[in-house]
Amino acid sequence: MEVGFDFMQELTEQSLRLRDTALSWVSSPAAWSQFALLVVAFLAALLVARRLRGPLTRLLTPPDEQQGPVAKTRRFILIFVPLLLPLLAYAFTGIGESVTRSLFGSGAVIAFGKRVFLFLAARILVREIITDPLMKLLGRYVLIPVAALYALGLLEPVMAKLDETIVPLGNLSFSLLFALRFIVVGGAIFWLGRWSNDQSAQFLKKQEDMRPAMRELTAKAIEIGIFGVAFLLVMNIMGISLTSLAVLGGAIGVGLGFGLQKIASNFISGLILLLEGQATVGDYVELDGGEAGIIVKMGARAAILETYDGRWIVVPNEDFITTRVVNFSDSGSANRYEAPFSVSYDTDINKVPALVEAAVAKHPGVLDKPFPPDCELRGFGDSGVDFAVEFWVEGIDDGRNKFMSDVLFLIWNALKEHEIEIPYPHRVVELSGSIETRSG
Repeated sequence: MEVGFDFMQELTEQSLRLRDTALSWVSSPAAWSQFALLVVAFLAALLVARRLRGPLTRLLTPPDEQQGPVAKTRRFILIFVPLLLPLLAYAFTGIGESVTRSLFGSGAVIAFGKRVFLFLAARILVREIITDPLMKLLGRYVLIPVAALYALGLLEPVMAKLDETIVPLGNLSFSLLFALRFIVVGGAIFWLGRWSNDQSAQFLKKQEDMRPAMRELTAKAIEIGIFGVAFLLVMNIMGISLTSLAVLGGAIGVGLGFGLQKIASNFISGLILLLEGQATVGDYVELDGGEAGIIVKMGARAAILETYDGRWIVVPNEDFITTRVVNFSDSGSANRYEAPFSVSYDTDINKVPALVEAAVAKHPGVLDKPFPPDCELRGFGDSGVDFAVEFWVEGIDDGRNKFMSDVLFLIWNALKEHEIEIPYPHRVVELSGSIETRSG
């Protein structure tokens, strides 16, 4: 309660001091001349910014087809063009401040104007330029208030008061200023780490010479390295000794041993999968529990399978290690299918294999290797002679692929073209005894 009272008292004194300063400026000729210089500096900055905005925008806007490093750098600089006006006003005001101090020995008013232009630049930066949600949040609730306090000349006393306000937390204690710095520095560094991780992941996706498993493993290693370095940087900048984290590390170890066993198991299983490459992004897999789909993402805890009906199935990494997994290798390996059909007993069945094999081989998706189409006699059924043609294709017969349907159409057309009958079931019904008819 006493701390709050002291803070309110200091705030009241600062407000009175600002009021007295404003009144002294109103009655001072030197202050009016500085106000005039502020207006001149702002108008000059406005004129120069209007003339430079168009040429700068054209210079920094690359063609849409350019995606190289230089083009990306130009686009990055382009987003800061809205800062041109306040920064030019700040620069011109700085020149005016040096002039007034040399002439009048005072420049308090024009220095205040400089700080106001800096506040406007911070406001434009947060509202119009920053798009990342985390950085926008920090800018809205930290950067803009700090810039406002700096413009009013209240930043130093407020920071001193925050530094004096100690928050006890068990055996630990820290000041509000330390907590604020930790949030700002930690947020900025981890945002930079996430941005660096996204850029490295996009770069690795373009390396088609690397195996998908190796790309995923490299991306995960880079992610762990980046955020590990970010954590150490935050600890170092904030002056926190890493030896003081030994107790926390022991507590985390105990937690992993008891409550986080599954998480640790899934994490290690994910690393094993990436190292061995038995299942990777792009493969079509079917698990022992019946889950089946294409692996679209492999995370630290689980893999995501996308079925052909659009559903996503989250499968823990441990299931790939401890259960039976059928990998159809949709990422490149060939798969064999067979299409069954029947012909009439009146057909010369010796001609059927060559006829069907030639027809199926015309399909653009059917492979010659490891084996060409192979038509085999399977048996003598109730209604006709049963055959099946085996063929190899790349990919899964589902989703965008319709291998089985296309092959059956080819078989039908080939048999019809050579007047080979495809039988349908016949049933013979025998009636015993005499049939009596009754007249109405």
